Amino acid sequence: MASIFRHPAYAVGLMATRRLQQTQMSNVLLRGRWAELCHCQNIVARQPSIRTFSSKDTVTITYVDPCGEEHPVEAEIGKHLLDVAHENNIELEGACGGELACSTCHLIFDQEVYDKLPPKLDEEDDMLDLAFELTETSRLGCQICVTKELEGIKVIMPDDGM
Repeated sequence: MASIFRHPAYAVGLMATRRLQQTQMSNVLLRGRWAELCHCQNIVARQPSIRTFSSKDTVTITYVDPCGEEHPVEAEIGKHLLDVAHENNIELEGACGGELACSTCHLIFDQEVYDKLPPKLDEEDDMLDLAFELTETSRLGCQICVTKELEGIKVIMPDDGM
């Protein structure tokens, strides 16, 4: 009976597994080095935001986290604010994946910006009732599409209580 360890498919699979393990180890080492550098400089150890710049129409939107730190990003027109946040490594949860079934993508807008937004659906209002730090200008990021009128706005991500 032939040994499975001599079969060519096994060897290819073994090589692929070793390559994957080496890649994962490199990533761990890089992340560790990043944290080490940040620790030495008293900086929060997290990867910087990935900013995507493309030839498509974009506007600049600044997300303000619960600590008050600002994260300016380029947002493609037509995308939802939740998706823009995820694409730029902004920690806006969106537990339901943008299906209007939670309030974890809750954002707070300035009154002037809020007045430019399309009206809320009743379903969005129901979900906002569950949100922490609800204000008169609160909306869900999964329901707001980026438009040219939103150029330069700041949106506040309230503390979610965690």
